[in-house]
Amino acid sequence: MAAAIELAEVRVTVGVDTHADVHVAAAIDQHGRLLGTTSVLSTATGHARLTAWAQEFGGVDQVGVEGTGSYGAGLTRHLLDQGISVVEVVRPNRQTRRRRGKTDAIDAETAARSVLAGTALGMPKTADGTVEMIRTLRLVRRSAMKARTQAANQLRAVLVTAPQTLRDRLRALSLPQLVDAAARCRPGQLAGIEAASKLALKSLATRYQQLTAEITTLDAEIEQLAHQAAPQLMAIKGVGADTAGALLAAAGNNPERLRTESAFAHLCAVAPIPASSGKTNRYRLNRGGNRALYVLALGRLSYDERTRAYAARRTAEGKSRREIIRCIKRYLAREIFRAPHRRQADLHAFSRSVEPCA
Repeated sequence: MAAAIELAEVRVTVGVDTHADVHVAAAIDQHGRLLGTTSVLSTATGHARLTAWAQEFGGVDQVGVEGTGSYGAGLTRHLLDQGISVVEVVRPNRQTRRRRGKTDAIDAETAARSVLAGTALGMPKTADGTVEMIRTLRLVRRSAMKARTQAANQLRAVLVTAPQTLRDRLRALSLPQLVDAAARCRPGQLAGIEAASKLALKSLATRYQQLTAEITTLDAEIEQLAHQAAPQLMAIKGVGADTAGALLAAAGNNPERLRTESAFAHLCAVAPIPASSGKTNRYRLNRGGNRALYVLALGRLSYDERTRAYAARRTAEGKSRREIIRCIKRYLAREIFRAPHRRQADLHAFSRSVEPCA
């Protein structure tokens, strides 16, 4: 009797297609049979309703969520708080969509089936700690940097068409000097093109100064959080707050999801991708990831003697500078991954030692 009850127990796998306002979920059992679909609001109440709905069919094994880092971030946090395993699911491929069509319910069912089949194995970022704070601040900093660059370009552009006397007085100044001089302009009453040009220059210079102050404040906060999140990473020569912030944001608050060094290398886009077929045996470049390791590699080439000696040796072997930088980035990924990455007292450390980059 106990064996029959155990065999009759339904184990549920759920797939969720997330959107800004509504999440659509589909539930299947351990045999792949569709149990039902539902739609809930992307609110705390909706998340609780989705969880209760799935548990009505039986014990929930896993939930595959599409967009765990965007529209599905809130749902992911809720499910993890409930002790439910969450798997990150990518959108269905074009072949599946061409064969079955495209609806939110179909996408949710496809997500559930990919989790049940084991083709979706990604562990989502928890996005609930210091690293998420760093990512959020870096997002704002990036937009402030773009806006400041735009203000500087417009400052020069306005100066090009300004009256000749004003242009002759300011054209030879460097950017900091130009910003300081333009901020002190007194346009007075707008009675001519010179007054209008002064007002435009003053407005752009003031905007530039405000954005600079904002960036300085954000940099200080990011550096403090980076030292708090990963002091061992910050201790590596050449790793500053910006580079550390980019690497930490890529790894997330739960670095234990990166089980191997090669996984971290793929995340940083420094692992070669196999592209062999038939008699052809080759690798192609991984064109994803971020530029944090590239900037660090250039820095190592400029001041680190071991890296420069390595570059000289590989140059003698016939490697190009681009190929050498790719190799250095791979070594850097290994060094950073093996650096003890102690976030908090209860978090996982990456490894035991630091390996040199040459």
